[in-house]
Amino acid sequence: MQELAKELRDRGYDPAAETIDRFRFDLWNYKAYPKAHWKRIRTTNIIERINKELKRRSRPVGAFPSDQSLMRLAGCIMININEEWVTGKKYLTMDV
Repeated sequence: MQELAKELRDRGYDPAAETIDRFRFDLWNYKAYPKAHWKRIRTTNIIERINKELKRRSRPVGAFPSDQSLMRLAGCIMININEEWVTGKKYLTMDV
């Protein structure tokens, strides 16, 4: 990672190099899990899917009358997603 940060600095990407330096110890955390899980852990697919669902469900509403109404809708969506994950197919299983 230090080599990558140095290369980024040499090319003028100082903010990117600083980000890598700051988080270099966290960048490899996914390797603490079984190798079969690495791809799912290191990608942002879960977050992207949740954001897509929040956008899809809030777009028809348009303008929310208050912050509380927005938070209620977002909370309900998140609860539904969580229930699907708990009762549905497991995204990660430790039986590897």
